[in-house]
Amino acid sequence: MDIKEIERLLITTYRKDLYRPFIQAIAEYELIKPGDRIAVCISGGKDSLTMAKLMQEYQRHGQVPIEVVYIVMDPGFTEENVVALEENAKKMGIPIEIVKSDIFQVVERIAGDYPCYMCARMRRGTLYSIAKQKGCNKIALAHHFDDAIETILLNIFYGGTYKCMMPKLKAQNFP
Repeated sequence: MDIKEIERLLITTYRKDLYRPFIQAIAEYELIKPGDRIAVCISGGKDSLTMAKLMQEYQRHGQVPIEVVYIVMDPGFTEENVVALEENAKKMGIPIEIVKSDIFQVVERIAGDYPCYMCARMRRGTLYSIAKQKGCNKIALAHHFDDAIETILLNIFYGGTYKCMMPKLKAQNFP
């Protein structure tokens, strides 16, 4: 499957299931404003790569002029995973920039029995820093309903609170 076919499928075959809800969420939650420079954060999985393609289509066909950069924060992936990610992004026509970090090593060394929370916080902080360096005023993450449910359960079991993931979050330390 080539890039043109993927792009055509997003706005035809998958319009009802993917593209339309994506556009509706942008409008309903006022996620994008004219002149935004958005860092689309890609993990390499199907969710973030799909979001990147949707964002490309939005940039191409949307009513609002925006700039988009595609960032991959490598927290310590294996070389094999980095190569696979680069190949998938290339096949999909997504111009990624990979920024390396040592988060996996740091977390392994100091996190103890519960590394997930620390790793997630460090990755988010690093993404904010990278986006800021790139002149971005927003970041886009590919969260879905399973992620939201998982966040609620983790907060209940490990944090003793009932917090959910919001579609739009204003970070204290980000523009």
